Amino acid sequence: MDTVATKAPMTHNMGLLRFATAGSVDDGKSTLIGRLLYDSKSIFTDQLESVERTSQERGDEYTNLALLTDGLRAEREQGITIDVAYRYFATPRRKFIIADTPGHIQYTRNMVTGASTADLAIVLVDARKGLVEQSRRHAFIVSLLRVPHLVLAVNKMDLVDWSEEVFEEISHEFAAFASKLAIPDLTAIPISALHGDNIVSRSENTPWYEGSSLLHHLEHVHIASDRNLVDVRFPVQYVIRPQSLQHADYRGYAGQIAGGVLKKGDEVMVLPSGLTSRIAAIETADGPVAEAFAPMSVTVRLEDELDVSRGDMICRPHNRPAVAQDIDAMICWMADTPLVPGQKLAIKHTTRSARALVKEMQYKLDVNSLHRDESATQLDLNDVGRVRLRTTAPLLADEYRRNRITGGFILVDESTNRTVGAGMITAAS
Repeated sequence: MDTVATKAPMTHNMGLLRFATAGSVDDGKSTLIGRLLYDSKSIFTDQLESVERTSQERGDEYTNLALLTDGLRAEREQGITIDVAYRYFATPRRKFIIADTPGHIQYTRNMVTGASTADLAIVLVDARKGLVEQSRRHAFIVSLLRVPHLVLAVNKMDLVDWSEEVFEEISHEFAAFASKLAIPDLTAIPISALHGDNIVSRSENTPWYEGSSLLHHLEHVHIASDRNLVDVRFPVQYVIRPQSLQHADYRGYAGQIAGGVLKKGDEVMVLPSGLTSRIAAIETADGPVAEAFAPMSVTVRLEDELDVSRGDMICRPHNRPAVAQDIDAMICWMADTPLVPGQKLAIKHTTRSARALVKEMQYKLDVNSLHRDESATQLDLNDVGRVRLRTTAPLLADEYRRNRITGGFILVDESTNRTVGAGMITAAS
């Protein structure tokens, strides 16, 4: 199958950047992603032809690149994005996974889903409208989920005559709000997704703008230091015990490293038992390695035969997560029925599963004003609040701000098996 232009050079051994896009309805998220896919030559000829044909059928005066990501026909007909659409593309410098998240307030839960694993988030703002309630909501969720890098993309600059004053006003207002949040890296870029200005290359229409284009920023943003390489955290996902006679003594523990660096010969502790051993070997799909780090998937073998099972965690003896059954957490509630004290839910945390009792509602948070309502008695759909939980089995947990994997969990309704909440641990004891 032919691509729109010649394929980009081989993309082996490159970094992967996961980023999420968010914005209000009609701010141009889908158009922006379509533009990135189109200008980076990451779409196939027949995809482009389909988009051109659909654009003509709709009566659009231009090739509507938003249709590249609005895959659901119902979405196309309504003109809104209602689910998280994941897209992949690559340049010679980096690979990318995009989570295109909805703008509607009633789909906040989808944005939480899309941004929970992101290294970077792009919040789009319509230059004509400036900051709206949704812009602040999206910035708050980005900070709540500890996404390390945030790009404010001021879109539709062509409709305000490329006004530097408009861009500066929106940028300063957004920066003032972001200063109240935990956003370590904020970059503002003036763009026109429809026409491609400052998307892949710098635009002549913004001579006053001295920063880089959006794609250049995405290719060069430094994410390696965002990972926690200090605290060793290895949740055991699977115990490998081959049945063959020649491997009768083999016992390996497979999983994805959630933090820190594992090295052959390191002294480690297994929780919750507290037993210690040393790492005998670290194996990957490509063979043994001397060391491994987050987020690699590996099999670890220990020098001693310990009783280790799924849900246990390998860490350092003097650097351990909390072994806790009382959990304070910020919850984003994702169900139509409210979260209330006394409720019982299943909880999934790293590779452990347990049941949880909602002991106390501490407060509900207004994500626009950041006001805490301590009189709240429940969380409704898309609400965010702080809750205390008691679990039936101890969780091996860190605070979310220290480690997004060992500090995050989901809540599941046992009667329907649906995910009803996403949680970020603030304290564990």
